Amino acid sequence: MHIELRSDTFTKPTAAMLQAMQVAVVGDDVFGEDPTVNELQQYCATLFGMEAALFCPSGTMTNQIAIKCHTQPADEVICDYLSHVYQYEGGGIAYNSGCSVQLLHGNLGRLTATQVAAAINNKHDVHKATTSLVVLENTVNRAGGSCYELIDMQHIKEVCISNNLALHLDGARLFNAIVATGQQTTDYSNLFDSISICLSKGLGAPIGSVLLGTQAFIHKARRVRKLMGGGMRQAGNIAAAGLYALQHNIPLLVNDHYHAQQLATCLATLPFVGIIQPVYTNIVIFEVVGTYTAAQLAAHLATHHINSIAISPTHIRFVLHLGITQAMVQQVINTLQAL
Repeated sequence: MHIELRSDTFTKPTAAMLQAMQVAVVGDDVFGEDPTVNELQQYCATLFGMEAALFCPSGTMTNQIAIKCHTQPADEVICDYLSHVYQYEGGGIAYNSGCSVQLLHGNLGRLTATQVAAAINNKHDVHKATTSLVVLENTVNRAGGSCYELIDMQHIKEVCISNNLALHLDGARLFNAIVATGQQTTDYSNLFDSISICLSKGLGAPIGSVLLGTQAFIHKARRVRKLMGGGMRQAGNIAAAGLYALQHNIPLLVNDHYHAQQLATCLATLPFVGIIQPVYTNIVIFEVVGTYTAAQLAAHLATHHINSIAISPTHIRFVLHLGITQAMVQQVINTLQAL
């Protein structure tokens, strides 16, 4: 039995999802004429109470489009130092938007309104970049899937309004946060100027992300998508997978969270495991001590057909997803306990 814990991007379409993809009606999306893409975009906009949406190949692209739309070259973007937009998007903020970044150290990747307010540059000081955008991530990948409380995001929004800043949400795993906290999708519509959601992670679609915003913002985003080479033609087949995921797979995320808690409980009993980051959703990040380095432990698990990833010399990450069954979780536990 092969067990894939490196990422929730390793999910594969189910038979029902493949059927939905096969029968999808398609057109030319660059002309705005793919009916299934249009249906997905409208579904997402309605789900979050936003005006419009844009289907893109990846979450990196939706984030980078949003940053480009919200900023001008020589502006500055505020985000946590663990943020995906800074750590894992290839320097795209500098390359695509010509912006500098003000990195803050939040609590497990989560910023506070006080931190954001203190990081805003004086717009009258010509020596400083112009602060124009704040980016939050929910859940925070690099911080073990930590989630924001709604009230904390509301306070950050108030700071942004007071200082004429845009607020973007990297919601690659936003549905994990919503399921874990009991929040509603519409809670986010008045908080963020733009939202990026991924379909290709815990929701199980093979590809795709959606960017949400106002009609005017999405019109601008469509142009930036074209500039980045992200226009797709008969994209309805993959959009159908995203629609299926949104309509069927959100309730399944609770299983991933439960499996993550089971693994964390096991890890806490092992002599070669140090600090385990708090497990909020489907990500388990733990410190490896004593007998192994993180790379050695990951390599040893691989010999037992368990794929994990060493995210630092001392830390391993497990990510749970709908491709992981209870039997697989038990096999991982048995393997860890036998080491």
